[in-house]
Amino acid sequence: MSQYDELKNHLATHPSVWLITGVAGFIGSNLLETLLKLEQKVIGLDNFFTGHRHNLDEVKGQVSGAQWQRFTFIEGDIRNLEDCQQACVGVDYVLHQAALGSVPRSIEDPLLTNSANIDGFLNILVAARDAGVKRFVYAASSSTYGDHPDLPKVEDKIGKPLSPYAVTKYVNELYADVFARTYGFKSIGLRYFNIFGRRQDPEGAYAAVIPKWVAGFIKKEDIYINGDGETSRDFCYIDNAVQANLLAATTDNPDAVDQVYNVALNARTTLNELFQAIQHKLQARVPGLETVSPVYREFRPGDVRHSQADISKAQTLLGYAPEYQVNEGLEEAMDWYVNNLNG
Repeated sequence: MSQYDELKNHLATHPSVWLITGVAGFIGSNLLETLLKLEQKVIGLDNFFTGHRHNLDEVKGQVSGAQWQRFTFIEGDIRNLEDCQQACVGVDYVLHQAALGSVPRSIEDPLLTNSANIDGFLNILVAARDAGVKRFVYAASSSTYGDHPDLPKVEDKIGKPLSPYAVTKYVNELYADVFARTYGFKSIGLRYFNIFGRRQDPEGAYAAVIPKWVAGFIKKEDIYINGDGETSRDFCYIDNAVQANLLAATTDNPDAVDQVYNVALNARTTLNELFQAIQHKLQARVPGLETVSPVYREFRPGDVRHSQADISKAQTLLGYAPEYQVNEGLEEAMDWYVNNLNG
């Protein structure tokens, strides 16, 4: 039995109180579903700027009535300290997912990204500290590696940030470290690498590539690839990210706290390979895709060329053992995509 399986068995009989910020978002709603199914009590905070009520509705349909009753939702904003303080009352574990993602959005509007990702982060960090929570786990980002050329990416080697978004996520790590040194407040940062899966939004200019492409295939729209298609990413299925959050929140390894970890697979998939994989998996579900070819266009400002994570630190200190490789994650997610993006 894996360390994660043991943890889930333990949690199912030992309820705690969890706060998920950004609970109506992609990763937040998946964390919510998992924790409710494990009989945990969950408080959720979201302002619906990028999250969606239909994500919460879907979770409600996936859990029992008794499990849903253990969920308390607060419509609020992490940029408001009082909302953060209200949400942290009586909480054991904080899973801080609320942020404004997207490199392009941060380039277009650095003030908005800064207010959510730095001011908001500091608010929830202070509120969690003052509430005496046991552990603060936050969504960090692979963008922190910036222009550092080494592959795979190792946590203690970073370069210069390539976007305002990357700056904000690095500042999160700096604040978390200072709070550990100054106040003894324990936290763990998870540097996500291209997380994908169910409930990931395909709409808008800043949508992630996988749901955006799937929706494009289904609707017979052009599929755009920025650059020559040989740009590569370490795509990681959502259930792996959920595992990392729960392991980080509950670890009793003293060497594991006040650290940042890569959450990925230590694998590289080019955009051309991704296009072919999605096309192949959709052919059995959507007719007429065999002749579709991508449309290539200019590289996107602020993007790194290649991304791949060394995950040995998370494996060693947290017991992280990703259950889904890219192909398995795509297969797992494809029915959800087809059922929910066919509009």
